[in-house]
Amino acid sequence: MRNISEKELLKVAKNIKLIILDVDGVLTDGSIILDSKANELKSFHVRDGHGIKMVGKAGIIVAMITGRYSKVVERRARELRITEVYQKCHDKRIAFRHLIEKYSIDSKEVAYIGDDIVDLPLLKKSGFSVAVADATEEAKNAAMMITKNKGGRGAVREVCDFLLKAKGLWEGIIDEYGKT
Repeated sequence: MRNISEKELLKVAKNIKLIILDVDGVLTDGSIILDSKANELKSFHVRDGHGIKMVGKAGIIVAMITGRYSKVVERRARELRITEVYQKCHDKRIAFRHLIEKYSIDSKEVAYIGDDIVDLPLLKKSGFSVAVADATEEAKNAAMMITKNKGGRGAVREVCDFLLKAKGLWEGIIDEYGKT
């Protein structure tokens, strides 16, 4: 992990406009279940999904970039209203460049959450790089932040909450949910 204080992390996180998520190992625990009929199953954590919806409501763009293709990922993206989904993307830098150009943002305004060596280029390019708790050592060493939670087990929610707090939006969200 890069040696960055929490104060510095909050300062960087405050400027994030786009979160890019790897899928397998970040939004899922990395397990891929295949049945005898060629169906693929993945397990997603409901709190990760809620975190994604909260940051989306706060105006932060969310994208998924994954090296695999899965109809399950398409479905989960639709459920979470994520329109930027790049599957079978073996060079994630291409999708990254497309996103920052499309939204006219700087790479410093991008948060990337990854878990493996295929994520190293984007962990190094992003302004706010995050590795999940059970990521490879290489991914952790490239990251500014390592989550307490494992991939597919609340890591994405942890990052979403951190970003919302850094932007000063957390109390408003709590107040909104606390209304009776």
